[in-house]
Amino acid sequence: MSDIAVDILDSQTVSETPSRSAIALVTLALAVGSFGIGTGEFVIMGLLPDVARTFDVSTPQAGHVISAYALGVVVGAPVIAVLAAKMARRTLLLLMMTIFTLGNISSAMAPTFESFTALRFITGLPHGAFFGVAALVAASMVPINRRVRAVGQVMLGLTIATLVGTPIATFLGQMLSWRAAFMMVGAVGALTVVLIAVFLPKDKVSEGAGVMRELGALRRVQVWLTLAIAAVGFGGMFSIFTYIASATTDVAGMSPTMIPIVLALFGIGMNVGNVVGSRLADISLTGTIGSMLAFNVVIMTVFSLTATNPMMLCICVFLVGCGFAACPAVQTRLMDVAADAQTLAAASNHSAFNVANALGAWLGGLAISWGFTAASTGYVGAVLSAGGLVVFVISISLERRGRTV
Repeated sequence: MSDIAVDILDSQTVSETPSRSAIALVTLALAVGSFGIGTGEFVIMGLLPDVARTFDVSTPQAGHVISAYALGVVVGAPVIAVLAAKMARRTLLLLMMTIFTLGNISSAMAPTFESFTALRFITGLPHGAFFGVAALVAASMVPINRRVRAVGQVMLGLTIATLVGTPIATFLGQMLSWRAAFMMVGAVGALTVVLIAVFLPKDKVSEGAGVMRELGALRRVQVWLTLAIAAVGFGGMFSIFTYIASATTDVAGMSPTMIPIVLALFGIGMNVGNVVGSRLADISLTGTIGSMLAFNVVIMTVFSLTATNPMMLCICVFLVGCGFAACPAVQTRLMDVAADAQTLAAASNHSAFNVANALGAWLGGLAISWGFTAASTGYVGAVLSAGGLVVFVISISLERRGRTV
């Protein structure tokens, strides 16, 4: 174990406050894992035609591997959190990243489309559990007034992946082979395993931990309401993002060469939102969630109204990305309302976001299939954000009336 890891152990034993350098290195290890997971999740979208050619299937059929991964996330997060209730967090993080690493390396070597699809499902299983436990570890190392920033720093790996990791992996896949892209993601996963093993000290399982205690989260109304805020309220972001290429070319009349730039603006917005939102949430957790949901309603409506103007489309896409500001706050609120069943609740947050992804993409596609342009996805997003805001108001109202469960 490194000196830094020993530093954490010693400081926890004596003062419960790790040094800044120790915290920074643990956070870096977790953020690298977040970066790898984000890159692995999104890189397939730019390589679907290549995958289809390799396995001699249509591109829509190849798209099933995206659904398989998302299903793995939705299923894996709560199941793993419950089954691993008596496992130390360091051990669980190492196990999750090992599965993720082997899953991506195996995906790169998949001989058939069926095996590739199955491997993507398996690779998605540790996604939510990793993010949930990583958020708990990061928040536990800092004072309470800095915990959302700590969670945001872990998520920064995910947002940077949308801006840097995915384009690099996609370029590598196009130049060499899509298999090379997944080998790269596997290498990032392997690096994360090493970093966690070196910098994160061994921890003890909390007294009373067990399956029944984790399942207790499912009896808490506020846990379900907070998950609903994520599943509904952030579906709008995915509604717009899924069809942003069509909006760029068909609605704004921009050249296809501008699509990567528009996507980059979305990624920059996510990074800005993550950093700023984390700081705001440390000042007011619920205030940040509520205000960002309201912000999304306005911006997504403006997106639909002005999408024919290239400049306005670019500005709105950036601001829609900034809507990610509420994500660290929602993750932290889940940890609060779950009481002593934090692992299940924190991990399930990413199941909720994958539900948001599916819901937003489906409703946005439905609007387009009815004959509306891709600009209509903004209206869809505004309705979903408004729905999330309604759930949020109900949640806060019940909390203030003392009816939390």
